[in-house]
Amino acid sequence: MKTTLFAGAISALTLTSAAQAADADLLVFDWAGWEIEGVLTDYVAKHGQNPTYSFFGDDDEAFQKVSSGFKADVGHPCVASLPRYREAGLIEPWDTSKITEFGNIAPNLLNSNLIKDDGGVWFIPTDYAYTATAYNKDQVPAEDVASLSVFTNPKYAGRISLPDSSDDIWSLAFLATGVTDWSNVTDEQFAAAGAWLREAHKNVRAYWSDPAEMSQLMATGEVLVSWSWNDGVALLQAEGFPVGFERSPAEGSSTWFCGFVNFKDGPGNEDKAYDFINSLLAHGSAKALLDELGYAHSNNAAMATISEEEMKAAFVDPITTTVLAQTPVSAEFREKMINEFELIKSGF
Repeated sequence: MKTTLFAGAISALTLTSAAQAADADLLVFDWAGWEIEGVLTDYVAKHGQNPTYSFFGDDDEAFQKVSSGFKADVGHPCVASLPRYREAGLIEPWDTSKITEFGNIAPNLLNSNLIKDDGGVWFIPTDYAYTATAYNKDQVPAEDVASLSVFTNPKYAGRISLPDSSDDIWSLAFLATGVTDWSNVTDEQFAAAGAWLREAHKNVRAYWSDPAEMSQLMATGEVLVSWSWNDGVALLQAEGFPVGFERSPAEGSSTWFCGFVNFKDGPGNEDKAYDFINSLLAHGSAKALLDELGYAHSNNAAMATISEEEMKAAFVDPITTTVLAQTPVSAEFREKMINEFELIKSGF
């Protein structure tokens, strides 16, 4: 979400959960900062205006709101959160015959029976990127971020920021304690990761709730190192800030992908939901998504139009280090992660 002023970015993102009036026939429940003009080009050309948006700050907030009765037409969870939408009966399959670019979606992003099964396709992947270590290159030596131990290093006490997101926080803790696949975590591994997080918590100045907040903390010099998404780094790069993004520390980094679900009994026009998805998956959207958020597009054919140099500049080029993929987790395990993280943030 590129902007010319951090204050402007923060002002925009404070609209979390507040609906932005536009086309009343389609309500999109999305991440703060995702009202990107470049991915709405085809939708606006057809309907004359943007869809209406309501924003959220993280996956847990989004699910709680929808499961409490909030009505939208489409929503944008990350795949790790998909099982609870299905288990709660909140979504219905997409009709992929109406999605023009469906055949160009990266096959590995559809390779799960939680995404696609005999009942249909429940999730349309649209974007992917990394969670890794952002740092101030002027004040933090590269060797300090060569390990995730930077987050527990007393040298950076009070100069660390971590995401207020259970998925991202546990991906960090598991990697730091030697777990690279969270699909079958033992009680001992979970306890070790929790103990590591408690040590990291001692260094935390703030838990950021959106990329603009993280970027502001770094831009003011309050924070020197943060576990970050690509878009926070993109904001800092746009301001000319000396930000580094270490995706290849000794222990590894994390990757994730997100996409759209089709809510049951949405209040708007179902045809416009497909127009929205088709606009987002259009080839021209890949460059806009990369420029605005630093994210890669799920459409392989669209990504083929992006140069290797542009991908490297946005930190979405392939890496060979260890990667923990934020794959779907059970509702029970997610609840366990959420509850333990809340205890840690409270100092317990």
